[in-house]
Amino acid sequence: MTADSPERPVVPPPGISLTQDLVALTIREKPDLGPEPGWTHLTEAELDALAEEYRAESHGEPLWIFAYGSLIWKPDFDAVAHRRGTAYGWHRSFCLKMTRWRGSPEQPGLMMALERGGRCDGVIYRLREEDRHAQIRRVLHREIRFRENVSMARWVPVHTAEGKVKALTFWAGPRGERIASKLPLDEVAHILARACGHVGSCAEYLFNTVRHLEEFGIRDRNLWRLQELVAEEIRAIHCEAA
Repeated sequence: MTADSPERPVVPPPGISLTQDLVALTIREKPDLGPEPGWTHLTEAELDALAEEYRAESHGEPLWIFAYGSLIWKPDFDAVAHRRGTAYGWHRSFCLKMTRWRGSPEQPGLMMALERGGRCDGVIYRLREEDRHAQIRRVLHREIRFRENVSMARWVPVHTAEGKVKALTFWAGPRGERIASKLPLDEVAHILARACGHVGSCAEYLFNTVRHLEEFGIRDRNLWRLQELVAEEIRAIHCEAA
């Protein structure tokens, strides 16, 4: 599975309220405004050093990436195996405020991170061995290519049917003024139904995550309720505009 693989046909899970037609109503042309204010790109040398650090920390063992959101449906590495897995003590949360990518300064969006508490069912992917450094570098560039985000990568224990493994994951335990923790689901839905940036909308992000989790037999209770609420919000917005 590679980042260049063709997108699979969109087949929403049975009973899903948030459809591709509703998602299409949230997509708007937006300019690329560059990185979030105050963020600075890692240099090529810094990315290489960081990739080497994580390569060394894997101690020659298979290196697994724990995916719980967009890395499931849009990875930027070459995987040779995957398994369902559970990270205990963490849960998905739309808590990262974004004014770029899938949000804008006028209508900030929310992206997912892992916050403390509960459990998170996701998928672990094993990186290809022969160019491990390059594979790690690719995923670091995608996930934390800014100096301010370096601390957002961490190792977590993930439980699988084949046993427990140590996996690298991203945006676990974020802190700071950009974090909006414990928002009510209806407030999150209000934001996701409206926010859009140059790479797409927050509703699109939610839709892709829910349908790909379902392909692995994972139904996150909060995300499932959230997609219902976002669908209702989108319908309400367009009824008002009609």
